[in-house]
Amino acid sequence: MTRTLFILNEAPYGSERAYNALRLAGAVAGRDGQQVRVFLLADAVGCARAGQKLPEGYYNIELMLGKVARNGEVALCGTCMDARSVKDGELIAGARRSTLKELADWTVDADKVLVF
Repeated sequence: MTRTLFILNEAPYGSERAYNALRLAGAVAGRDGQQVRVFLLADAVGCARAGQKLPEGYYNIELMLGKVARNGEVALCGTCMDARSVKDGELIAGARRSTLKELADWTVDADKVLVF
């Protein structure tokens, strides 16, 4: 099994970094023999907020991250959540508060680390 860690730092909207990271994470997670983990830092913690409302035809980061969460793991920096007033109850299903220690553990365990 190949283990890939995606680390996202960018806000869900404004640039397309989170969008492209989750497109790739979803494509990798859908393949046999792949384990995908996503860790959200800084403004990227907003990617895991449930109930995102977007204009018709616009990509939805919540749905994209949910796909990854169903096929892998999604964790958020708890300190970053607190700094942005993101509460545990606001997160999509499958996403959870985490720590820098867990990110360090995931990084050491990963075969590949991609940072967006």
